[in-house]
Amino acid sequence: MSSAQIWFLTGSQHLYGPEILAQVASQSLTISGALDGAPEVPARVVPKPVLTDADAIRRVMLDASSDDSCIGVIAWMHTFSPAKMWISGLERLQKPLLHLHTQVNRELPWSSIDMDFMNLNQAAHGDREFGYVQSRLGVARKTVFGHVTDPAVLAATAVWARAALGLAAVRSTKLARFGDNMRNVAVTEGDKVEAERRLGVSVNTYGVNDLVAVVDAVSDHEVDALVTEYGDLYDIAPELRPGGDRHGSLRYGARIEAGLRAFLTSGGFGAFTTNFEDLGGLRQLPGLAVQRLMAEGYGFGGEGDWKTSVLLRTLKVMAAGLPGGTSFMEDYTYNLTPGQELVLGAHMLEVCPSIAAQRPRVEIHPLGIGNREDPVRLVFDATPGPGLVVGMSDMGDRLRLTGNAIDLVPPLEPLPKLPVARAVWAPRPDLRTSTTCWLTAGAPHHTVLSTALTSEHLEDFAEMTGLELAFIDETTTVRSFTRELRWNNAYYRLAQGL
Repeated sequence: MSSAQIWFLTGSQHLYGPEILAQVASQSLTISGALDGAPEVPARVVPKPVLTDADAIRRVMLDASSDDSCIGVIAWMHTFSPAKMWISGLERLQKPLLHLHTQVNRELPWSSIDMDFMNLNQAAHGDREFGYVQSRLGVARKTVFGHVTDPAVLAATAVWARAALGLAAVRSTKLARFGDNMRNVAVTEGDKVEAERRLGVSVNTYGVNDLVAVVDAVSDHEVDALVTEYGDLYDIAPELRPGGDRHGSLRYGARIEAGLRAFLTSGGFGAFTTNFEDLGGLRQLPGLAVQRLMAEGYGFGGEGDWKTSVLLRTLKVMAAGLPGGTSFMEDYTYNLTPGQELVLGAHMLEVCPSIAAQRPRVEIHPLGIGNREDPVRLVFDATPGPGLVVGMSDMGDRLRLTGNAIDLVPPLEPLPKLPVARAVWAPRPDLRTSTTCWLTAGAPHHTVLSTALTSEHLEDFAEMTGLELAFIDETTTVRSFTRELRWNNAYYRLAQGL
C-alpha cells in the first residue's frame, strides 16, 4: 500500500487557450491534492498533466496500464473535453477507472459570473460528454458526484481505491496449495486456468512433504522466539507453558509456523491452502500457524479451497488499516429458536484472531480427523457488530460472489466444550430468507467474514473484475433474489457471446 498510486487525469482541449489551460492545471492540482491529503484514501493520488489531445490520452492510459505502482485512474473533465479523443485511450486502459464528476467551486459566485467563468467551469457539460463515451464503449467504472470536500465523495472514492488495491493484489498473488482438494467435495473445486485468466492469480500445488522439509529445518532459536511471542500476545493453557506436559506440542506448532512462513516468503506466496486428508510428515494439522499467518494478511482456505483463500487474501488487502477484522469462516450449525435464529460459524482450527473480541487463548485438544497429534490453536469469540460474509463459487461459465450482510452477536450462552474460535451472527434480513437465497445461489460453505468491509467494497471489486455479485441484505426477498439470479444468468451468457 505504501507504493500504490492512483493517477489523476484531467481532461480539456486546446480550444480555450493557454491562459485557461493554466487555470485548469492549477485547479486540477487543488482537486487531486484534496484527494491525496484525505486520510480515508489508502493510496497516493498523483496528478498528471492536463490532457488535451488523443495521443496524450492514449499514452497516459498505456503508461497507467503498464505501471505496477498504478492501481487505478481517476478522470475528471474540468472543461469540455471532446470524448472522441478518449476512445483510443479508454480501450487500452487495463486498470480500474473512477469518473469523478465535480468542480472546484462549491457555491456559484452569482454576482460575478461571466462567460470566462462559464468557459472555465463547465464540468457539468464536459463530464456528460465523457459519461456518454464510457457507456458507448462499455467501460467498467465507478461514477462519483459531488464536491471534493464532501465526506460522501471522499468515502466513495476511498471504497473504490480499496477495491483497486484488492484487484492489484489478486493480480499478483501466487497461491501454494499443500495437497489437493478434499476428496469428493464439489464446491471447493474450480477452474484454476480461468481464475488466472480473469483475476491474475496463480494457483499451484506442492507436496506437503516439501513443506515438512522446511518445517524440520527450523532452528530451536526461531521456535524459542515464537514461543516467547505467544506468551506476550495470548493467554496460554497451563499444560502448554514451559514445564507443562504439553509444551512440546506448542513448540511444534511454533515450528510449523516458522516453516510455513519461510516457505511462503521464499516463494513469494500471498495465500495457501491445507488439507487434513493430506498431511504428509506433519505431526499436527496446522492451526495456530494458519491463524497467525491470516492475521498478517495471508489468504487461507481449508481442505484445498483455493477460491476462498484467494478471496480472503484480496479482502485482507482491501481492509488493511480499517477497524475490524477479516477471517476464513464456515457456517456450521443453527440456533432455530423462534426470534433468536442464529448461525454458529467456526472451523476445525482456522479462524483469524483479527475478529477476536477478547485476548485469545492458546489451547490444545484432540481432533477427531487428520490422524495426527493433538493440534494447538487460538480460541476466542468474535467481536459483536455489523459485518458481512462472502463466498466464491465456480458456476462453470463464470465465478460468482455471493454475499450476505450480517450482525455478529455474543453467544447466547458460554461454549466451554467448543475448543475452537467461533462467530455467532444473525443474517439479514432473517435466517430463513438468507439461507434460502444462499442455497439458491449455489454459494459455498466456506466464506470470508469481515467486520471491516461493506457491500460497496464488494460491488466496486465485482465491477472492476467482471465477477458476478449476488448480495443478500435487509431488502432481499426470495422472489426478488431468484429473479436477479435468472437475469444474471442471461446477462453473463449473452455477454460472453458478444
